[in-house]
Amino acid sequence: MWPAHWPRIAVDTAEATVAAVDAARTADAAAFGDALDVLADVPHEQVVAVHSGIVRELLETRYADGLATDDVRALLEACVRAAHWSVDASPHALAAVLTGALGVAEPDPSDAAVLAPRAVTAAAVLVVVELSGGRDVREPLVRALGEIARAETVEMP
Repeated sequence: MWPAHWPRIAVDTAEATVAAVDAARTADAAAFGDALDVLADVPHEQVVAVHSGIVRELLETRYADGLATDDVRALLEACVRAAHWSVDASPHALAAVLTGALGVAEPDPSDAAVLAPRAVTAAAVLVVVELSGGRDVREPLVRALGEIARAETVEMP
């Protein structure tokens, strides 16, 4: 299913992300929690990079003509409503995921408790679910991981 050349960490991230998305789509809190547990075993910065890549691609696809403030507000509201079943995500974490993916805000270090890695990961998955509209997320996931791999292999001048 995944490219054979991927390292184990990329496969684990991909499989757990797909499992989390599938669980979120059915509001299966136990399966969602299990997938978040697997993602917690991957370095958080790597999970954030992958999920940010997916969110950015889905935003670009859904809002090809541009993203207005009202679009962001409506998307955040939809994510908050859809996340009612999850104890792992907060509205603050959902907002941080969206603003981070858009590159408009850096997390405030004083928000560390609210933006705990698990909350950010849960929020990112819920944003992916909302943006994907039920479509398979494997293709944007493969592209996000491919872009990370390319960036890691490019030599700095």
